[in-house]
Amino acid sequence: MKKIMLCCSAGMSTSLLVRKMEASAQERGIEAEIKAFGASEFDAQVGNYEVVLLGPQVKYMQADFQKKADAHGIKVEPINMMDYGMQKGDKVLDFAIELIG
Repeated sequence: MKKIMLCCSAGMSTSLLVRKMEASAQERGIEAEIKAFGASEFDAQVGNYEVVLLGPQVKYMQADFQKKADAHGIKVEPINMMDYGMQKGDKVLDFAIELIG
């Protein structure tokens, strides 16, 4: 089971992308738990996931979030802006899986 956290300003703008990622995972038979949270929920949620993907609007927080995620051995990376804007759930899912390793 892949556990993927998406993080944006309020958790709202990434919810559609989460649905597209879930659909892509289901089509490919990949078991995945994908959730979106606002940046304010990062500290409480980060330990529950294998990777954190940041929406473009919170990309500037990456260094701070990565320091906190290091304690859990988790990578924090921004989502490609084009894939985010075009809601390419399959590409973002591939990126997350690649980061998990």
